[in-house]
Amino acid sequence: MIEFVAPAHEDPALAQSPLLRGALLTLGYIVQHGPIGLTQNKALKRYFVTWAAETFNWPHYTAEDLYAVNKVLNEEDFPPLVVLHDLLVSAKLARHRKGFLHITKTGKDLLQHPGNLWITLAHHILFVLDHSRYTRYGDELAGDWLLFLNIINVEAHTGLTYERFVEVLLGAGPEDHRAYAMAYIHILRPLCWLGLLDETRHGKPYPTEKLFTKTALWPRVIQAESDKVLPDVTRH
Repeated sequence: MIEFVAPAHEDPALAQSPLLRGALLTLGYIVQHGPIGLTQNKALKRYFVTWAAETFNWPHYTAEDLYAVNKVLNEEDFPPLVVLHDLLVSAKLARHRKGFLHITKTGKDLLQHPGNLWITLAHHILFVLDHSRYTRYGDELAGDWLLFLNIINVEAHTGLTYERFVEVLLGAGPEDHRAYAMAYIHILRPLCWLGLLDETRHGKPYPTEKLFTKTALWPRVIQAESDKVLPDVTRH
């Protein structure tokens, strides 16, 4: 059994969630500057993508990271913004109308209550949003999120490698790049963006190793059946 608990609005651990920060900044932008323009394909217009890249400071997707491979930025060049845009619409925090992205009444209300906004984002990114569209081959994930979270609760308590997670969850080896991508996009990436997991990358320019550990936010918002078997963590 897994239970999610809304964090306190002033909980400093919420600062670990780039997804919450991006949502607060985007909704706040609309309140301050008005609706955000959309392209004919209903993507956010370039002026906002540029602002978001420079303002969000998203881990592994900073403006410096993005401009290293793009001369100009469209929404599709900034993957976290693509997911955030989908989430805001899915959760009815914002809506498309007459070529613009408008904030809704719910969005305005939750803008003042970060803890409740985080819970809303968590519910939609984990249990509602279809992440298969973000994979190269449209791969769907078959499985139970309660099982995934209990496994991660134990395995990432002291540190979980990418290889270990894919092996435990999918029984796949390092040569199965498709399984690795599916596990990351469907499970690990959303948890990192929610601020529940910290992702440490080693190797440049392309990471050769990824290590995932639970953040201080995890025990504040997740109560899991597997908590009773967690080992003590020795801190030096």
